[in-house]
Amino acid sequence: MATTIKDIAKRVGVNPSTVSRVINGTATISEETKKKITAAMKEMDYHPNIQARSLVNGNTFTIGLVMDAGNSDAYANTFFIKSVTAIETVTQQMGYNLLITNYTERERSNAVKNLVLEHKIDGIILPVSGISEDLVNLLTTSNFPFVIMGEPDKSYTKLNWVDMDNAEGGRLAVRHLMQCGYQHPILFVENKGTIFEQKRTQGFISELQNNGLSPSRSDIIECGSNGEEIATRTKQLLRKHPEIDSIICANNIVAYHVLQGLKQNKVSVPEQIGMITFDNYPLAEYLDPPLTAVDIDTYLLGERAASTLFDMIKNQKGREEAILIGTQIIARKSTERG
Repeated sequence: MATTIKDIAKRVGVNPSTVSRVINGTATISEETKKKITAAMKEMDYHPNIQARSLVNGNTFTIGLVMDAGNSDAYANTFFIKSVTAIETVTQQMGYNLLITNYTERERSNAVKNLVLEHKIDGIILPVSGISEDLVNLLTTSNFPFVIMGEPDKSYTKLNWVDMDNAEGGRLAVRHLMQCGYQHPILFVENKGTIFEQKRTQGFISELQNNGLSPSRSDIIECGSNGEEIATRTKQLLRKHPEIDSIICANNIVAYHVLQGLKQNKVSVPEQIGMITFDNYPLAEYLDPPLTAVDIDTYLLGERAASTLFDMIKNQKGREEAILIGTQIIARKSTERG
């Protein structure tokens, strides 16, 4: 016979209503009592009836996570995997389920609208690439809880979003190179149009200026994502600007192709050129030489996005919050000059 709330209450020595409030999170219960009830639920293999809870509370006990179906690399991306793992962990701790849905550019708004208007979820986490003016208007006018992963552009105001502190990452990269004796760094970005690349560029420029240097347009290279093109741009850069002594790369893949271009020109790293890559995973420590990295905590990014969303679900009035996750340098051989 299945375990009931009354069985849990009897084991712990509390009223069934107390067990119900712990399960539903509808009232303040002491941490000690919560732990006892949670432990008893685990020992007695109790599983709340989600449908019954939904009927009582009007909640689905499910949150949504939207992914870009047009990004074929998303599910193999370490950034995605670690962030989603964190979101799933927080969701389970809150007694909720996680529903992952895809969107295409054409169906971006509809993918979310269906979930919201059909009351299939209680809140949603969106990638910054997945938002639009119409969608944001729908969510805000409906007072529907949502959090954006990634910093929106300035046209979107009073939204809840979580992102890495990319400007700080740009500053730290330049600062580390200067401390290692390099004097003329270059920044390789894939796409100057993205907010996170713009923030990294701002940090890069500000730290150069703090060191008495005057950055120019040629110090920021838009390299795209094509490997052969990146290697070619690296070779061209070496010919046109022999004074360059260090390169900061947008990610591990860009760094790999830059490194190939340097090797083809018989340029040694770190003796002649120092190298730093954004993101520690998946390749940085395995390349030759191992690359110094601007590390970003993508697990914490997902964790903060989920916890912010649940705060909004509990407090329907919500709050406007912009959260930046700090970065740090992981130093390796690629910047060990001399």
